[in-house]
Amino acid sequence: MPESPRQFTSLFGNDVLARLERLRINSARRFTNRSRGEHLSGKGGSSTEFADYRDYVEGDDVRFVDWNLFARLNRPYLKLFHHEEELHVLLLVDASASMKFEGKMERARQLAAAFGIMGLLNNERVSCRPINARNSACLPPCTGRSRMAPLVSFLETLEPGGTQPVEATIEEALKQHRGRGVAILISDFLTFGSLERPLNMLFSRGLEIFAIQTLGPSEIEPELTGDARFVDSETGQTLDVTAAGDLIALYDEYRRHFEQELAVQCRRRSGRFLRISTDTPLKTVLFDLLTRKGWIQ
Repeated sequence: MPESPRQFTSLFGNDVLARLERLRINSARRFTNRSRGEHLSGKGGSSTEFADYRDYVEGDDVRFVDWNLFARLNRPYLKLFHHEEELHVLLLVDASASMKFEGKMERARQLAAAFGIMGLLNNERVSCRPINARNSACLPPCTGRSRMAPLVSFLETLEPGGTQPVEATIEEALKQHRGRGVAILISDFLTFGSLERPLNMLFSRGLEIFAIQTLGPSEIEPELTGDARFVDSETGQTLDVTAAGDLIALYDEYRRHFEQELAVQCRRRSGRFLRISTDTPLKTVLFDLLTRKGWIQ
């Protein structure tokens, strides 16, 4: 009996990997990097997709003269092509203490790996920086199929536990980031402080924001009755509450408002936002939700 192929990563099966190989990140913005890649801009360049003609002038490369047109009109015209540009994919993965619960860290790893693999297989430049990880290690920019293994290995070993605010880590990441493209921010967004400034920074650096809020089922629909003690996973502070069930409606109202505000903050910067639950199957998230919403294609 033949052996089954070895699973490429512990984050998801080879069947998921096979489907990812046929997909790509669908960015809505145009880019101005000089590196050659797969995403088309409006500038003239050297891809295989024809754009227009212009008059030939002395010094132009004669290889791009349309000789068939010259034979008919007896006048040289130069063929113009869309410029192919490299998309930079910056993966920002929340690894704070609050991500330890209800599979949030695992889902963040899976989604980051999926987006990163799609980028690498489509000749994009991919980098990964954890937010609030126990150490400051990051994956520097890389490209090509050969970097898939280092990417998934980096994500497989990423452990939550840091306490630095999300916005501070984003600022640190942008100090070392170069290039326009897409910033994929995966977090539960359970952090103190405002995200307005770091989102502005991502946008002003030419990065289209893809924000995914990852929450556990009990964070979306908590079931609490009687007295309870709440413990802040980030700071360790406690809060004793009597008749916790009475707070559910208030909590739900706040959570929904916060979710709407995150969506608005992303849309104002021409970005996208999606809230998912960790009990939603990964295949449903990738091949249903994200494809229907046009994040990947």
